[in-house]
Amino acid sequence: MPVAGLTGPRAGAPRVLEWFAGPAAVVRRAGRRLAGVRPPRTRRGRRRLVQVVMAVCVLAVVPATWMRVEAGGRVGTVADAPAREVAVVFGAGLWKGRPTPYLAHRLDAAAELYRAGKVRVVLVTGDNSRVEYDEPDAMRTYLTAHGVPDERIVSDYAGFDSWDSCVRARKIFGVDRAVLVSQGFHIHRAVALCRSAGIDAYGVGVDEPRDATWYYGGARELAASGKAALDALLRPDPHFLGPREPGVADALASGAP
Repeated sequence: MPVAGLTGPRAGAPRVLEWFAGPAAVVRRAGRRLAGVRPPRTRRGRRRLVQVVMAVCVLAVVPATWMRVEAGGRVGTVADAPAREVAVVFGAGLWKGRPTPYLAHRLDAAAELYRAGKVRVVLVTGDNSRVEYDEPDAMRTYLTAHGVPDERIVSDYAGFDSWDSCVRARKIFGVDRAVLVSQGFHIHRAVALCRSAGIDAYGVGVDEPRDATWYYGGARELAASGKAALDALLRPDPHFLGPREPGVADALASGAP
């Protein structure tokens, strides 16, 4: 069910476009914009253009380097993951009400962690800003169909982005140690952000074919690293904070899996 007060324009549909229509749409928009750009004609103009490009590259690389350093030694496979009580799975969009392939692969890894006894509870965090778009419930349905008991799954309906998911996991659900699950191109940012939010985090990076979606995700991460660095520095409250919820503690207290 939706979190109270979560209505309005934060719809989930853009996530579907991000994973499926995103690469082609971005290329088309970039092509149209570049077609109308004329290079500077003077030597001074060309020199300034080079300086601007170099500055942009530096600004993009520094946050990305920070993410890699912050997550260093804390990313691996399901087999590498240490035993933690909680796994956190980040949303990655729905398609016709079901998890997208990327999200399904994250959930498969979480189910594998549970079956291996490495985690006891799975916290699914995603977008439920509209009644007709419910990532956490779709994630729960998928996990129960793959062997994870319903009482071992906790839903966060206001995980609008990675920072919100990490802060809410710590402040709302009381998670202080967790295994995070996402694709390889995103997991370093997730680990860095959750560590900044106060969670002792280890990341499981799910492998994917090197297709257009994967390359788009990698390019997007380079841009997203700047926002991640600002979030870690400024530590803003998530879009929706709300009161503490006992779901994770109750699931852990309900006995052995």
